[in-house]
Order: sequence, then structure tokens, then C-alpha cells
Amino acid sequence: MRNAYIAGTGYYVPPKVVTNQDMMQWYDTTDEWITERSGIRERRWVEAGTGPSDLAIPAFNMALEDAGMEKDEIDFVIFATLSPEAWFPGSGCFFQEKMNLGTIGVLDIRQQCTGFVYGLSLAKLFVESGQYKNVALVAAEVQSTSIDLSNEGRTVGVLFGDGAGVVIVRAREDEPGILSTHLHADGRFAKELWVPEPSSTHYPKVTDVNNLHCYMNGREVFKHAVTRFPEVINEALDANGWNKDEVDLYIPHQANLRISQMVAKILGLPEEKFYHNIQKYGNTTAASIAIAMAEAQRDGSLKKGDKLVLAAFGAGFTWAGAAIIF
Repeated sequence: MRNAYIAGTGYYVPPKVVTNQDMMQWYDTTDEWITERSGIRERRWVEAGTGPSDLAIPAFNMALEDAGMEKDEIDFVIFATLSPEAWFPGSGCFFQEKMNLGTIGVLDIRQQCTGFVYGLSLAKLFVESGQYKNVALVAAEVQSTSIDLSNEGRTVGVLFGDGAGVVIVRAREDEPGILSTHLHADGRFAKELWVPEPSSTHYPKVTDVNNLHCYMNGREVFKHAVTRFPEVINEALDANGWNKDEVDLYIPHQANLRISQMVAKILGLPEEKFYHNIQKYGNTTAASIAIAMAEAQRDGSLKKGDKLVLAAFGAGFTWAGAAIIF
């Protein structure tokens, strides 16, 4: 029996810090307004010319070091992002070339906030089937370059940051690792959180520059998130016969601190069971869980052998969960 497990984690955020006070130069807002509604105090933004594959490189190297591996041992890459360098090809190809990974396969997935957990499910299947031995799951975002800095973009623009997280998924026979993943979607709500253009449904692909920015129906997103997060967490617990209290750590997608606090309340769990770093990095979309996992490992919040539950919700709408023996 081959069991997929997380052999190494890594993360990287760009050095440029953008505080809530900085946001006031573009938006009619305050630090108190942003913090109260999201929990975010600052985020990281890239310098011009930096893409998600660039951010992934130091995160990948950290994950390799953590796993005690060399890059040549990686035989497949899954790259999760909503902010690729180009319309096509995917960022996985740019990352492969920059890391000199030869001709191994790369797969980009576009599941936005749930991209990391969807990717983890794929990595688990690849490894446990024996098709690949060592899969690098990369999640990286550069969102600052597409933020609407006019006051019309205030409610969305204050939320997002840039960053990358990587995990190395390997096989072992003696111990369980990634126990289960649970993936869901409801496309009826696709236009409640989306970027309308570029679009192949009309010519030219971009007809209104304003449609290049993210539209989010915040009330609808919040309502569904606080329902789907507990659902998928309970699904992961039930699938593995776990009691909610025996889980050492819950790492939700870092979308909004208010959502996480509400989820903890619904589940009857102390907030301390939920790992949060949104206050420092904002919403880094596909990268958020990967960054949080790597940071939690390094600050001692997550230890080898811990029972870990991941949960994500985002555009699509999609939501996903995972149960892991870390």
C-alpha cells in the first residue's frame, strides 16, 4: 500500500510590505475599516516584472531542503494559480524552465482559492498510483498587478497579496499521510466571484478594461463560505473517523478572518485551533494554505505526526478539504 505524504514544505513572500495606511493613498478607507472587515493589516506586493513562477523558486528550494531532496528527484509539477504570467502556456512551463527541471511533465490548474487542495488531491493520486514518485505541488500568485486602484475597487483591492507556497508529495509504505481529500463545486454561482475578461466568447477578447478586475459579491461569498467550510471539514472528519477535538490544527484558506472565526464558532472549536496569517499577507488565493502550512511548521504550530485538516472555499464556487497526518 503506497501512502502519499507531505515530505517538505516551503514558502516565499516578496519583501515589499503594503500596509493598510498605504492603501489610503488610493482608496477612501482606513486601517480600522479594513481590519474590522477582513482581519488584514498588511500584505506583500511584488516589484514590477515579477511573475508567480519567480515567487515559486525560493519556496520550492525551501521545500526541497525540508524534504532532504535534490530538484532532479522531482518527476512531476502541479502548478496552481489564478494569476499566470501569460494567457498561455501555463506558469508551470515557465517554472520548469527557470528551475532547469528537464522535460518532466507540468500541469497547471485554475481552481483559484481551492487550487492548493485540488492540487493536493491530484498529487496524492499520482503518487499512490505509482505513476510518479515525487510530485512538487506549487501554488503561487501575483495579484497586485491586476488590482483596481481606483476607489471603485476598494472592497476587493484591499484584500489580496502576492506569495508562493510549495509542498513535496512523496510515497511511503509504513505510515499514512494524506488520508483523504474532498472536492466540490457549484457553478451556479460562477459570476458571483470572477474576472469577466479576457473572454473567448466575444471578439476582441477584451472589450472593457474594467472587466479585467475581480468582481466579488461579498455578501454572497460570505454566506456560502460559512456554510461550505464547516460542511467540508465535517466531511473530512467523518471520512477518517476523527473527532473534531482530536485534530491538532485546522488550516483554512486565508480569505477573511471573520469567515474563519465564524466557522470556528459554528463547529464549536476554539479559535486557537485555526491557524491564521492573513493579517500579515492578505488573501494569497491558491498559495494561502501552502504558505500557512509552511509557516506553521516553522513556528512550531504544526509538528510531524499532527492531525491536520485543510479547508478552502472560493470562486466557482468551489470548496475542498483534506485530512492529513503531517
